[in-house]
Amino acid sequence: MAAASNCLKKMHVKMETHARVVASFGKISLALLALIFGAQFAVAKEKPKDSQSRPNIIFLFADDQRADTIAAHGNPHIQTPNLDRLASEGFSFRRNYCAGSFSGAVCVASRAMLMTGRHWMNLPENKPASNWGDSTVLPALLTSSGRYNSLIIGKWHNGRGTLEKTFSKGRSIYMGGMANHADFQVQDLADGMLSPKREAGGFSSTVFADEAVRFIREAGTEQPFFLYVAFMAPHDPRNPPEAYRKMYYEKRPPLPANFLPRHPFRNAPQAISGRDESLAPWPRTKEVISDQICEYYGLVTHLDKQVGRILDTLKKSPHAENTIVVYTADHGLAMGSHGLLGKQNVYEQSMRCPLILNGPGIPKGKSSNAFTYIHDLYATLCDFAGIDAPDGIDSQSLKPIMDGRAAGIRESLFLPFQDNQRAVRDGKWKLHVYPKINHRLLFDLSTDPHEMNNLAADPAHQLDVERMQSLMESWRTRLDDPYPLSVDNPEPKEPEYDNSKRVLDVWQPKWIRDKYFGGRDNHNHRKPRSAPAKPTGSALAGAQKPNVIIIFTDDQGSVDMNIYGSTDLTTPNMDQLAKQGVSGIPSRVIQIEEGVKREMIF
Repeated sequence: MAAASNCLKKMHVKMETHARVVASFGKISLALLALIFGAQFAVAKEKPKDSQSRPNIIFLFADDQRADTIAAHGNPHIQTPNLDRLASEGFSFRRNYCAGSFSGAVCVASRAMLMTGRHWMNLPENKPASNWGDSTVLPALLTSSGRYNSLIIGKWHNGRGTLEKTFSKGRSIYMGGMANHADFQVQDLADGMLSPKREAGGFSSTVFADEAVRFIREAGTEQPFFLYVAFMAPHDPRNPPEAYRKMYYEKRPPLPANFLPRHPFRNAPQAISGRDESLAPWPRTKEVISDQICEYYGLVTHLDKQVGRILDTLKKSPHAENTIVVYTADHGLAMGSHGLLGKQNVYEQSMRCPLILNGPGIPKGKSSNAFTYIHDLYATLCDFAGIDAPDGIDSQSLKPIMDGRAAGIRESLFLPFQDNQRAVRDGKWKLHVYPKINHRLLFDLSTDPHEMNNLAADPAHQLDVERMQSLMESWRTRLDDPYPLSVDNPEPKEPEYDNSKRVLDVWQPKWIRDKYFGGRDNHNHRKPRSAPAKPTGSALAGAQKPNVIIIFTDDQGSVDMNIYGSTDLTTPNMDQLAKQGVSGIPSRVIQIEEGVKREMIF
């Protein structure tokens, strides 16, 4: 009996031990399962795969807006209450840049980089404005990989072929680079087909905001949406509604700290002959620049009101808690800085522009001085949408900065402009190089943020020049920059300003022509001929048959005219023909070889 009792006790101990082991294993297993599923859940939050869990995206894109035109970002002289609200509820990137340009129409290059995620030097060499090669464009990627309902409203300046590749739906699209904000035509896009042009019927910023408001109100919740709203403001003509310019006439903002009557050297061809620089005579006077800044600020404040309408509509909609709002611009604008008016330069005020993000998972009221490019938004929005960005892009996600996982994504910036300007900057220094005239500038941005004190010839800073030149060369190697930094036979350094050669485009309204162009009625001094009255009814039957003249050019691309957005060309007579007639742009040649389509003027 004793032996049997001992045996039972041992069995009981073994059973208790086994139970404890099983219980412990169960706890460990539950912990492991919780850890595994928790990790999977965290990944799922970071990379959502279900389209309904992806955030909506509203992309608000201004045109020609300087980085210093938002009150919340340090400008007490401008009224931007809605952008201030967006900044206070979101995250601001204070050193955001356009990465230079292949064209005097800088917006064309900026938008090409945004849509493809590629630096302009990594776009096809032939017609990169409208030829994006094998790039996967952002809206199409969101649509195909994330089941986004993508729609465009507003300006599209990169040709019809790229539009067809990027969006299949759109409302009130302006196919061009600029227009009179109060008098222009738009088209709608359905199933990839553009409608005939129609009158926009209002001021540009209001028209585009109206369409955005309508879209948000009508959008369902069964799939995410990508709403791309490309405003034309504050691009010239600087003709805001009268009340918006008067408010600044009555309380004038100061001139830029780096205002000059003339730019002191020939930095680029556009500086002495371009359309942008012709918007005021030389020398620039404080009175004229003051008025134009008032008009420019008026456009920004009017745009701000329309942004507010969009934000208010979103707040009242079922999408309020699941929508990321992006506000940025394609580049900045000189507006009197350094004696310039346009953006065809590599100074800070022309290459820098605002960038604010707001929405779920984005810190509120925070900002960063990390160096960013506009085209970084490609990878950033893919990151938020849980979509893998394609290989071969130059864009880098900004999400790690907003999450606090990284202080920055690059240590320096490179700003190449065509073949005539280069700039590189780090946290302290900025070097400009002007290859056509063998000229260099060096600025200490920590003490000279307005780039006014050139230190390039100072012997005390030669090591700084050499270090920045080395940094520029590393960027040039990375991007395979083909253009030299100096020439054997430099062009004259001294600029020649000739007011008789100022270019007047076709979009400036009468009050601007009267005020800044001495009352000129016709662009480029050309007076269009009156069109003969068209015969109708019985007169048509007996009317004389018209003569026909066909003018056939060789190798002329679909945007190679002023009226279609080129600022590098002067084509007053072609512009006149296009304005008086009917245009089909772009037209296409028949397929010459497999996979190739040729766009041309028609």
